[in-house]
Amino acid sequence: MNQQRVKELLQEALQENESLYLIDLQFLSDNKIKVIVDGDLGVPLSECIRISRKIEHNLDREEEDFSLEVTTPDIARPLTVNRQYKKNINRILQVKTATEEFEGTLTEVTEDTITLQWKAREPKPVGKGKHTVEKTITLAYQDIKEAKVKIIF
Repeated sequence: MNQQRVKELLQEALQENESLYLIDLQFLSDNKIKVIVDGDLGVPLSECIRISRKIEHNLDREEEDFSLEVTTPDIARPLTVNRQYKKNINRILQVKTATEEFEGTLTEVTEDTITLQWKAREPKPVGKGKHTVEKTITLAYQDIKEAKVKIIF
């Protein structure tokens, strides 16, 4: 399997639509190629078909047989690319670091960090009872072990 040729064809297909980006490219056993793409505005089925055809029609099945799957990341898959974070601003994320877990609304994304915001009930500084406080944390990508969009029905 000419992996470099597949990568080139995939890159050409992605360049035809600037809103699409690669999440993962896998070369599996039995010459199976798995491509996972996402988009700033989502990925219509027609784009998956277009990418698949771009790759498939430019590889020779006579030379080497293969199977090709072009898909989008499923909802339970963790975020891995900066553009995925940007796409999910104002959504609730569940984020795990090496020592803690956070759940909050993604409010800001930079090249190196994300910012989450949430409300928490804490004891009052004076007197009995609790009050609601606004919490914010900024996390560096390197500290994030896993980040998923919380699914709300």
